[in-house]
Amino acid sequence: MTRHLLNLFAIAVCSLGLTCAAQAQPGGKPHKAIFVYGGWPGHAPERYRDLLVPWLQSEGFDVTVSDNLDIYTNKEAMESADLIVQIRTMDKTITQPQLQGLLKAVESGVGLAGWHGGLADAFRDQPRYEYMVGGSWGEHPGNDGIPYRVNIIDHDDPITKGLHDFDVVSEQYYMLVDPNNKVLATTTFNGEHDPWVKGAVMPVAWEKMYGRGRIFYTSLGHQPEVYNVPDAFTLLKRGILWASRSKYETTPNLVTPKYPSK
Repeated sequence: MTRHLLNLFAIAVCSLGLTCAAQAQPGGKPHKAIFVYGGWPGHAPERYRDLLVPWLQSEGFDVTVSDNLDIYTNKEAMESADLIVQIRTMDKTITQPQLQGLLKAVESGVGLAGWHGGLADAFRDQPRYEYMVGGSWGEHPGNDGIPYRVNIIDHDDPITKGLHDFDVVSEQYYMLVDPNNKVLATTTFNGEHDPWVKGAVMPVAWEKMYGRGRIFYTSLGHQPEVYNVPDAFTLLKRGILWASRSKYETTPNLVTPKYPSK
């Protein structure tokens, strides 16, 4: 069967609503990114912009930087993007056209990556958004300045391969999460501030799919200084690059159920 016929078959399968991965584009490489920043200033959106936009450019990305959510309604920009990186903590201003533009882009194969409250504490009143991300912030017992360990639990995934457990001093996020995410790293609460969660194990980083778009999230990053820890910054950068390749690589099934099925 020729490649043309194979592509027609794949399109037909997708049009019937059957499960299908984004078609990989042989020889292609992600090259267009949209960096959206703003929201609560306490999470340093401008400092993160200045940290990550030059890095993305060094990785070969043509980066569109926006502090306005209207970028999500720009059909041409969203369709041509390979990656969206977002930091918009506690932002309640998203309109339905903006939200639908974001959801549609990711569902069609644009990767989405983010960290801490910039991805998992944005648009609190939008359940579909939280469903796409795979979780939301619940609490950070003791607030900032908490020393805690991050445990790498998947040493085979390309994002975490070769990384080691590491310690940070920051906010330790207690997340409300989709139990079917593929979790890469966790942290354990010691109960010092909220004794009833002593021993609770919480995801710190995960990957998942929304439609044909890859999602990467890590709860690290209350302030950019957290990423002075080399393995922490490597985790973030690898996760962002992994998300950017949704359109260029076939993604295996990432559903990883935590509850037994009958």
